[in-house]
Amino acid sequence: MEGLKGRRSYAAEFKRDAVKLVTEGGRRASEVAKGLGINENLIYRWIKQHKEDPQNSFPGKGRLKPEDEEIRQLKKELQDTKEERDILKKVVGIFSKTQR
Repeated sequence: MEGLKGRRSYAAEFKRDAVKLVTEGGRRASEVAKGLGINENLIYRWIKQHKEDPQNSFPGKGRLKPEDEEIRQLKKELQDTKEERDILKKVVGIFSKTQR
């Protein structure tokens, strides 16, 4: 398995600190990346994510941003409601046949 590298994951705090070094610390992204031992493109990606949504930019592995979590819950609720509706349609169909 030589040559195969797994994706490394970084804690939200690590990402925030790296972004701050560039955005508030006045250091170059290349300098910060080299000092942290990571690819410079990661720093730029993290800066972009942070600018788009400073409060929820790094939710963590398996966690969703609050808006995304709400959408997920609403989709599940809609699916459950559709299933209940379909069951009720079948029940009405069964009872309407027996009434004749």
